[in-house]
Amino acid sequence: MGQAERDETLDEYRSSIDNIDAALIHLLAERFKVTRKVGAHKAAVDMPPADLEREASQVQRMRELAESTGLDPVFSEKFLRFVIDEVIRHHENASNGD
Repeated sequence: MGQAERDETLDEYRSSIDNIDAALIHLLAERFKVTRKVGAHKAAVDMPPADLEREASQVQRMRELAESTGLDPVFSEKFLRFVIDEVIRHHENASNGD
């Protein structure tokens, strides 16, 4: 099959991936809307941006969810850590008045 010919099966898979990627972005946007509110509240009541106990609990919860769905728990932890670090950065900016 030449490169010019379309592979309909591959196109369907890629379309599904594109839809999932879009959903992930929308979900992350919603998550960050809520975490911005958390950051503003923490700043207003003079709470620290990070909550290590909550973070540890969330990491464990995500690892368990990953394992139950067949996703690599190490990947899920890295992904959550990336998101948490970004949230904390936003919280720190909120508490600094940025």
